[in-house]
This record gives sequence, C-alpha cells and structure tokens, in this order.
Amino acid sequence: MLEEYGRILIAAALSWILFVSVDVFWRLPEKGGVSGAKAIGELIARRGGDRNGGWMMGNIVSSPDASAGTLLAACGVFVAGIPGGIAAALLVFIGNRICHDPGYAGTTGALIATGIIALSMQSGFMPSDFIVGTVIAILTIQGLSLTKASHLLGIFWRWRA
Repeated sequence: MLEEYGRILIAAALSWILFVSVDVFWRLPEKGGVSGAKAIGELIARRGGDRNGGWMMGNIVSSPDASAGTLLAACGVFVAGIPGGIAAALLVFIGNRICHDPGYAGTTGALIATGIIALSMQSGFMPSDFIVGTVIAILTIQGLSLTKASHLLGIFWRWRA
C-alpha cells in the first residue's frame, strides 16, 4: 500500500514537471490567448497574483494544454495501452483546433506523457498512478493558492523570455 503512494507521488512530480515545462517550451500563453485564460489571469492579478502566471493557470482551465494532454494520455494508456495514449493525443489536437488554440502543447504533452508512462510501466508503475498523479499535480496549481501558484508559474513564464 505504501509503495502505491510513493508511485503516485513520483507520478505527480513527473506530471507537474512535464506539463509546466511543455507549456514553457511552447511559450503558452504568449499573452492572454484564449478569452478564458485572459479573464482568469486578470482576476488573479487583481487578487495580488502574478498576471503571467495567471495566464498560464487560465490556459490550463480554458484550453487543452499540456496538463490536459498528460491526463488524457494517462487515461488512454490505462484503457488501451500505447495506442490509447496516441489516440488521446489526436483528440487533444482536435480539441485545440476547436478552441482555436494555435499551440501544440496539449498534443506534445500527450505524446511525451504516453512515452513516459510506457517507460515507467517497465519499472512497476501503472497508468492509474499517472491518472491520480496528474490530478494531484493540477490541483497543486489550481487548488491550493491561486496567488502563490501564479507567482511560481510567473517565474517559469519569465524564464522563457
């Protein structure tokens, strides 16, 4: 039982690093981007948070970005193995086009997550560890403290400049 908790915590850390680094790599969002990301960023900034970090947080909520890609890839691998992860990446790509999101972070995140999950399964991890781990990783950004999380994400956002 304790081994399972350890795997979930490692999966959460890997997921967090994956989706934040992919969003930073793809420079998302460059500015407010989709209207939901802009609105959330502005609201967080009014509450004392970092506007740029708020835009990243808003992007997580409003568009199929790397966090959604990671979660959907974990679900796809859970259901159908590696082909399920690739199918999830295709669905995320279609979701990006529906949202008029010009980025490819969600698709990239889903494909990389599929690879990480497949490799991790060789070490005793299960796709379900990554499903729970990704939810935990998203909650650390969206659910604990919006202002503190926005400041942390704002630091990463500025690294890409």
